Amino acid sequence: MRRSPLTLPAGPRLKWLFLGVWLLVAFAIGAGDLPAKFDDAQDNESSSFLPGDAESTRALAAAEEIQGDELLPLVIVYRRADAELTAADLERVAADRAALNRELPPRTEPYGPPVVSDDGSTAVLEATIRANGKAETLLDPVDLARGQVESSARPGVETAVTGGAGFAADAVNVFESINSTLLLATAGIVFVLLLIVYRSPIFWFFPLFAVGLAELATRGVGYGLTEIGVTVNGQSASILPVLVFGAGTDYALLLVARYREELRIHEDRHRAMAEALRRAGPAIIASGLTVIAALLCLMLAEVEGTAGLGPVGATGIAIAMVSMLTVLPATLVIAGRWAFWPFIPHVGDRKADETHGAWRRIGERIAAAPRRVWVVTTVVLLAMALGWLNLDTGLTQTSNFRNDVESVEGQKLLERSFPAGASAPAYAIVPDPARAAAVADALERQASVARVRPGPDGPPGQLLQVTLADDPYATSTYDRIPALRRVVREAGGEDVLFGGPSAIERDLRVAAAKDSKLIPPIALAVVLAILIVLLRALVAPLVLIATVILSFAAALGVGYVVFDVVFGFAGSDPAMPLFAFIFLVALGVDYNIFLMARVREETHRSGPREGVLRGLAVTGAVITSAGIVLAGTFSTLAVLPLVFLTEIGFVVAFGVLLDTFVVRSILVPALALDLGGRAWWPSELARANPRPAAPRGAEPAEARR
Repeated sequence: MRRSPLTLPAGPRLKWLFLGVWLLVAFAIGAGDLPAKFDDAQDNESSSFLPGDAESTRALAAAEEIQGDELLPLVIVYRRADAELTAADLERVAADRAALNRELPPRTEPYGPPVVSDDGSTAVLEATIRANGKAETLLDPVDLARGQVESSARPGVETAVTGGAGFAADAVNVFESINSTLLLATAGIVFVLLLIVYRSPIFWFFPLFAVGLAELATRGVGYGLTEIGVTVNGQSASILPVLVFGAGTDYALLLVARYREELRIHEDRHRAMAEALRRAGPAIIASGLTVIAALLCLMLAEVEGTAGLGPVGATGIAIAMVSMLTVLPATLVIAGRWAFWPFIPHVGDRKADETHGAWRRIGERIAAAPRRVWVVTTVVLLAMALGWLNLDTGLTQTSNFRNDVESVEGQKLLERSFPAGASAPAYAIVPDPARAAAVADALERQASVARVRPGPDGPPGQLLQVTLADDPYATSTYDRIPALRRVVREAGGEDVLFGGPSAIERDLRVAAAKDSKLIPPIALAVVLAILIVLLRALVAPLVLIATVILSFAAALGVGYVVFDVVFGFAGSDPAMPLFAFIFLVALGVDYNIFLMARVREETHRSGPREGVLRGLAVTGAVITSAGIVLAGTFSTLAVLPLVFLTEIGFVVAFGVLLDTFVVRSILVPALALDLGGRAWWPSELARANPRPAAPRGAEPAEARR
């Protein structure tokens, strides 16, 4: 057996060293409380999602310089349906204001006098919070306001706390509550699936232990990344454990499948694991590097939150890969064969058979008419991709919550009697204060503007508070932002900036659309280069890339239909295609790597046709199990109360299953069989005759000594 650095964790003495190092690292991370620090370092302010050079980013920076901080309105709404507020109702509003002003949290300015609507049905109290990036700065005043109005509730009066601070607090509450929920759900589903796959009450512990260490280490390293300036928000932090658990468990399944094969050949478990690492390790590394490279392409994104997911996600995949190639083999070798109880593999047992079994029969049926199979499969996938015609990017901040959220309900109450934009005012920054009046007049002549009020001024210029007439979180309002920017520039000069919540959402959507056009071609080129190096061919990598693109298009097409027809969501996020592409292409090509790496190995021994059939027969079960586990981990995103994460979870889970059961099982084998040796062009494998070799199971004389 050739020696390789990959086999070191299987050494009789080194296995203890690898386990000890991992336990020491885990202890250090826990002692430093790094996972909690990672959670605290998440940045869910507006700037964490903004494109770095967008106008709304520059407007926000100028407004913060003028005002000293990012100011968020905290709005309490009181409303009687179909009637005017009574004198007692107004006394209650005044009493609430007095009570809240007596115990203002730090960085919360006092509530002003109540403002009553023209129809007398609604009153609002408004305070201002000076945001500083800390969750408690938002949560404390919002919680106090909600507690106060709940304690003073009167029959017939609807109340809600909303405004920019209310929306931000609800988002923070969602992200803070999902970390433990998501981690438990992900670990739980991996536990159940491992029990089903291995049918052992013991074995599930070893992969789950290794992936748990990887997740802990990822959070520790992730905190270090935030310290050097990488942006991590609740969205990327939610996806991270799913990536680590999903990819890590996949790598574990592949290694363990090969280890069980070797245990049926070699009496010495150390040698069996070393052989498994030597043979399966390169495919696992290639798979991990593919996902890492694709995720790192996200660093090119204009949207800060998307760019931050790149290095954080890549770090998680790298640590999961290293864990599965070090601590998992070390613990399995320490435990011995009994870890598989009650189905303990012994030397001479029947192993995965290249010439029999369900996957061999599937391969032979495909081989009977491979061209017809891949043509029909391609047509079906293209038909599924027609769901793109149902594309709707109408998902907004108010429709992104799956459950009832008080800030959204408050916005609905407010807009019945006040301008809808009162809870989330926009603003203009006029560098020349002498032209501020002209800008205000120009804005007030716009039908989409309810009123304009002068604000403070400073070195960046005069700030104008702009109340929009329509819902500030509606896509129609986002579409009016370019026109309003033209208006303020015509009146105040080219340096005038227009920002605020609606402008932020507009710029996010534009940047997300640009990212979706820029990053996928680059990611494809990177993945293709890795496949060419791994498979040492050109045709096969191009075919594999084409199949994962087709799989992505089909999965997202089905997703768009399901979001509308089945789930009834308001639409999807403009960033959905980019996230789905990166995850499905990177993770989808994984299974093709696992399959084709084994096919290449078998082709050397048996020729192109038999190599495909043998590769499919041997890898079919383990890749199917891996696909089910990965789909299961991504499906846990559906337990979260945010529509965007639910949609990501569904599309990736469905896409992985589609890739597992259709693309990898039918389409790729059919194409490989139809191409024959040409699939490996221009390598020598495209021309060479197979070397006859006895099955590896026929080596017991040497193996059992």
